[in-house]
Amino acid sequence: MLAELTPGTQKPSVLFVCVHNAGRSQMAAAYLQHLAGDRIEVRSAGSQPADTVNPAAVHAMAEEGIDISAHRPKVLSTQAVKDSDVVITMGCGDTCPIFPGKRYEDWQLEDPAGQGVDAVRPIRDEIRARIELLISELAPAQTAASAS
Repeated sequence: MLAELTPGTQKPSVLFVCVHNAGRSQMAAAYLQHLAGDRIEVRSAGSQPADTVNPAAVHAMAEEGIDISAHRPKVLSTQAVKDSDVVITMGCGDTCPIFPGKRYEDWQLEDPAGQGVDAVRPIRDEIRARIELLISELAPAQTAASAS
């Protein structure tokens, strides 16, 4: 839980990081934005961003009704880490600057790079499950209220 956040005073922010910011981190950011709406600020970036988002990830998310076709990989900045309450790396060995008071997690997920949509679907589904849990931790009152 984020001790520095006082309910109603600041919305939590999450940064998803992967080397290329083209698959896992893009899907995670899209799910969090889609499922949490404006309750949580969402960022994603990569240390060596690709030119485009993985087409299989775009296809897999479209199956969920989420369009990430216009998303573009972004370069990871120290400021993005500073501005985020939670920093989640995607099991790809990326290192982020460490700042006190931040929550850091590493989600060990298979890399969708070079794989077809059939291989990306289980990765997408695992990301969604983790995002739903993350929302319940970061915005529990809103999650409970929206479920009723």
